Amino acid sequence: MLAIPVQAALTADQILEKADEVRFPSGSASVRTVVVSKKPGRSTDESAEYDVWVKGRDRTLIRVLSPASDRGTAILMAEGGLWIFLKNVSKPLRVSLQQRLIGEVSNGDLARTNFVGDYTPVIIEKQPAFYVLSLKAKRDDVTYGSIKLWVQRTTFKPLKAAFYAVSGRILKVGSYEGYKMMHGHEHPSRIVFTDAVTKGKVSTITYDDITPRTDLADKYFTKDYLKKLKY
Repeated sequence: MLAIPVQAALTADQILEKADEVRFPSGSASVRTVVVSKKPGRSTDESAEYDVWVKGRDRTLIRVLSPASDRGTAILMAEGGLWIFLKNVSKPLRVSLQQRLIGEVSNGDLARTNFVGDYTPVIIEKQPAFYVLSLKAKRDDVTYGSIKLWVQRTTFKPLKAAFYAVSGRILKVGSYEGYKMMHGHEHPSRIVFTDAVTKGKVSTITYDDITPRTDLADKYFTKDYLKKLKY
């Protein structure tokens, strides 16, 4: 009788790597992104639109398309840091990944897609349908001090995440929703962030179709190029 091979159990690093690839592909791509922020007691929502270019997991260029008052602003993650270029400032300014961009969405939520590079994962729970990983920051300059991430076992789709400050205080909870075919694979088309303290305070990142790009040269992901961007 033929022996049935036993599949080796996946490590926490392997699970996180697969989940990262589902969250956003690791190659070069661009995606039109809309962020909408809802706050209790407000009659209108705050919103912004961005054109996001990604090259690998270490370089991101974000162009602000709207609101009109911010059009021309650009954010660059490269060269070991994060910079913002404002229309009325001659030089890019260094900013942090933790800084709020709009609503519950931080700079790092839009610019940084590399959980594998930024966090050390540990499996803290195994359920028939999902894994639960605890992610601890490798450095102080990442977006969150720690993350608790739920990952579907069969597809490695991220389901939800709880995001914590360095102090251990929970900041918000995110759910990965609207999975659809983009870039030849299934990826979440939106992430919904709910404030952990203020009820009804919700921000949503919605991704348009992810477009593979072969024309994203290294020169685009430099501080010198920020001032040359055209809209």
